[in-house]
Amino acid sequence: MTLRISQRLAAACRETPERASWLDCLPDTLQGLQHRWSLTLHAPFDGVDGTCSYVAAVQRADGTPAVLKVGMPHMEGEHEIYGLRFWNGDPTVRLLMADHNLNAMLLERCEPGTSLRALPEWDQDVVVSGLLRRLWSSPSRHHPFRPLSALMASWSEQTLARADDWPDAGLVREGLRLFEQLPRSAPREALLATDLHAGNVLRAEREPWLVIDPKPFVGDPAYDATQHLLNCQERLLSDPHGTIRRFADLLGVDHDRVRWWTFARAAAEPRNDWRNGDWGTLARAIAP
Repeated sequence: MTLRISQRLAAACRETPERASWLDCLPDTLQGLQHRWSLTLHAPFDGVDGTCSYVAAVQRADGTPAVLKVGMPHMEGEHEIYGLRFWNGDPTVRLLMADHNLNAMLLERCEPGTSLRALPEWDQDVVVSGLLRRLWSSPSRHHPFRPLSALMASWSEQTLARADDWPDAGLVREGLRLFEQLPRSAPREALLATDLHAGNVLRAEREPWLVIDPKPFVGDPAYDATQHLLNCQERLLSDPHGTIRRFADLLGVDHDRVRWWTFARAAAEPRNDWRNGDWGTLARAIAP
C-alpha cells in the first residue's frame, strides 16, 4: 500500500527505533485490519496532521461510515482503548472494534465532524468544561489505568535530559517540583482525559459534541483544565489569572490548583525548542 503520512507523524516516528519499525509495518497492519474487520479504507482526513497515530475514514461491509485509528508506540496514549471502553460513548466517540496488540481502533465517525475550534474561545470554554465534568468519574478498584504521577515522572525524565537547554533553571526546577508534589496533594481523583482541547472535540449527530483522542490517567481533575488553557495561548498570556479563574469556575475546581498545574507545565513540560520565551513569560506571570 502507498500511504500518505503527515510530516509530523513521520518526524515523531524517527525519534525511536520502535516507532520507525511501527511505521515500516503500517501498510501491512492496515491491510490486515481491512481484511479482518471487512473495511474499505479511504484517505486520511484532510487537515489532520497528527503526531501519534494514523487516522483515516473507512466504510464497513454494511456501508456504515467509521474511522480507523492505529496509534504508534506512545506512553501517553497507551490506554486509549481502555478509556474509550470505560466511557462507552459518554461523551466520547464509541469504540466499535479494537486490537490491543496493534493499538488499533475502529471508531464511530462524527458527522459533520466540525472541530470545536470553529467556535470563539469563550464558547469553547463552556463546551470543554461540560465535557470534562462528564468524563470525571472513578473507575472500579481493579482498573488498568496508570496514575497521573506516572505521566509526570515520564515528563520530568525527558525535561531533565535537556537540562543544558533550559533558559531559566530555577523556573524549570520549580515546575519539576510541582510535577512531583501536585499529584500527591490532590483533594480527589478521577479518570482524566489529559489531552482535551477544542481540536479533540468534534460536532456529531448523536450528541452536539463528542470527545476524541483521550489519553487516560487517574488523578487530579484540576490538571485536566490545563490542555485547553494552553491551547488558548494568546488569551492566556494576555490575562492569565482571569482566564484560569473563569475556566476553573466553569469546571467547579480550585483555581489555585489549576494555576499551579498550568505553571508547572509552562515551566517544565518537555519540549523540542526551549528558546520559545512565551512559556517562560506565562510561567513567571502565574508562579506560585
